[in-house]
Amino acid sequence: MTSSPRALRAVLVFLAVESTAVASLGTPLLPTIQQADHVSLAASQWALTISLLAGAVLTPVLGRLGDGRARRPVTLGAVAVMLVGCVLSALPAGFTVFLIGRALQGAGFGLVPLATAIARDDLPADQARPAIALIGVTTAAGIGIGYPLVGLLAQYLGVGAPFWLVAVLSAVALVAAAAVLPPSPRRPVHVDLAGAVLLALGIAGLLLVLAQGPAWGWLSPVSVATGAASLALLAAWAAVQLRARHPLVDLRLLRRRPVLAANVTAFLVAIGFYPLGPLVVRYVQTPPGAGYGFGAPVVVAGLMLTPFSLASFAAARVARPLARRGSAELVVAGSCVLLIASMVLFGLARSSYWQLGLAMALDGFGVGCVYAVNPLQITSGVPADETGSAISFYQLARTVAYAIGSALSATVLALSIPPGHAYPAYAGYGVAAAVCTAVLIVALLASGLFAVQRGPAAQQPQHIPAS
Repeated sequence: MTSSPRALRAVLVFLAVESTAVASLGTPLLPTIQQADHVSLAASQWALTISLLAGAVLTPVLGRLGDGRARRPVTLGAVAVMLVGCVLSALPAGFTVFLIGRALQGAGFGLVPLATAIARDDLPADQARPAIALIGVTTAAGIGIGYPLVGLLAQYLGVGAPFWLVAVLSAVALVAAAAVLPPSPRRPVHVDLAGAVLLALGIAGLLLVLAQGPAWGWLSPVSVATGAASLALLAAWAAVQLRARHPLVDLRLLRRRPVLAANVTAFLVAIGFYPLGPLVVRYVQTPPGAGYGFGAPVVVAGLMLTPFSLASFAAARVARPLARRGSAELVVAGSCVLLIASMVLFGLARSSYWQLGLAMALDGFGVGCVYAVNPLQITSGVPADETGSAISFYQLARTVAYAIGSALSATVLALSIPPGHAYPAYAGYGVAAAVCTAVLIVALLASGLFAVQRGPAAQQPQHIPAS
């Protein structure tokens, strides 16, 4: 156990916040990147998608390595890779180098399962659960933290300035982590290389189809072939994992109801909520000449995401007590109602800033509640030496879901652009909101089903042992 639990907890939360903020940094800059680099709407969306792709590929491997004796060097290495990515994206070296940097920043997604595993093993039992819940919330709150400052820097100093800022923060995170992270556990590390390759190829192909589908055509031979090959690879990966002695991700853990409930609901919730941020950013920056929008500068667009983060942090104080009194599944179900309300509000009323701010606040509070209880569901259902792997699969599910949600919203907007026009039609935003609402309704039904199936034995909270 670390000699300074408070310092360790602070560093773990900082790693989770900073990594999530870096990975999602492209959100308020999407229109700015599109204009500065003279790329299409679909191409600019890669500023988000490529980080999600890299995160989806790296997270399971980092999570598995983090369950054993490589935990400390892997954690520091992930921060270092993220730092290099920030520097590359800050350099005025063109869109290709920018995207390479954004891909390296995706390594930050792997810091969440690593931080969770460290909290479970190295914090006292009475501090482990609050720390794990807070780390879970930061993965939502980090999406909008600092975005007003990001917008201000981008507006007056250029697109590279925000990445120089997060490069400095990543350097601080690296020094802090090196100072306080405890030694790695002495458990041996087994990495299923075949499983890692199959998963990487399958996820990469799937996300490529989602990102390029509008350009290729969803039913074009290349889209169909790539999609079919990706699904076949993922099916092969699942078969390998179920037979492997030391799987990359132990899929058999999904037979445990809390673990399955957390992953299914998180996947659906992520698809449903994630598009709202990019939609709001694009909407407010659209010039009024398009028939809607406010022509807002990037700093104002960043401010629109602040209610999301503030509400997410507030949710952490509410979600855990509610889960103790009732159940995590009921908390998720109630949160889905808030998320649906946020999407309906955006779909029907987006003529003023306060309406958009309210929609973002509802979105943030709902997501914060879900992400506060999901990690507790998982850690209560898996042994300590599977924490990193189990959380990494959960992070993988969310990352893929983010990419799906991002691709869906970008596709809807791209299809709504009238011939000869530069901006999507006003109705395109309403259709995107309707699609997200439909997904969130499915999430509500799923969480309600898990709540109904919750047995009496599951009503008592489970203890998380400290190492």
